[in-house]
Amino acid sequence: MDISPSSPPVVGLVAQLAHGLTRRNFLKARDDIVEGWHRRALWGNMGMQEIRQRYRRSRIGPFWLTISMGIMVLALGTLYGAIFGQELVDYLPFLAAGFVIWGLISGMLLDGVRAFIEGEGLIKQLPAPLSIYVYRSVWTNLIIFAHNVVIFFLVSFWFGKFPNWNLVLVIPGVLIILLNGVWIGLLLGLLSARFRDIPQIVASVVQVMFFITPVMWRQEMLPSRALILDANPFYYLVEIVRAPMLGVQPSTQIIVGALIITLVGWVLALLFYTALRWRLPYWV
Repeated sequence: MDISPSSPPVVGLVAQLAHGLTRRNFLKARDDIVEGWHRRALWGNMGMQEIRQRYRRSRIGPFWLTISMGIMVLALGTLYGAIFGQELVDYLPFLAAGFVIWGLISGMLLDGVRAFIEGEGLIKQLPAPLSIYVYRSVWTNLIIFAHNVVIFFLVSFWFGKFPNWNLVLVIPGVLIILLNGVWIGLLLGLLSARFRDIPQIVASVVQVMFFITPVMWRQEMLPSRALILDANPFYYLVEIVRAPMLGVQPSTQIIVGALIITLVGWVLALLFYTALRWRLPYWV
């Protein structure tokens, strides 16, 4: 593979991608992902340590996560409920569910894109699968989600909204989101190690997508089903969990859409991780 030093970075990346797609590299990438999963004790402790580090001088520690979410739901729910003309008895549980799920998705995106960058010191010193840094970021955000989801149940119970059997569908929905979090970390985390502008781009995209995804507003508010929903991958991932949280079974379109996003994402992640994983220690 002959790449001129003056070649644009993207050209060099494409050449490395084409050169690195071999069966041998695929098996190494697969083993890295599988072995990383088996090192749950390691990345589990790393994730817990990260949470403790954030609140190490606080008296109530990680429970500030729950308190902050509660304040945001109450304040913004009251405000936007009045703006949209919504009854709080229905709107606050809807908003709480949306905020909690969005926090999980956006957190995995923002942390996953920096998973390898923030693990720079350990990557060069610790002989461990590189995928553990992605698993750590996903696990950390799952812990935060577990703290935040308490607010949804408190709000729901306060307004007399008790869950039904559809609530069990939250489990596969969250698993689908977590699978997306892993491939996002493998793909965008890898590319961010090479192109350090990507985290800033992702952060800007996440901010925009928050407002064009039905997190604070209901899809029924649109005059007709628009491209803003059908072409929005965040909508499918939010709705596949929020619907059962609110006692409704997700539609077939939502389930199929979420599964397609997951499948396509994993295919892309495996392609890039197979071809470029070996470059990661040099990039960070």
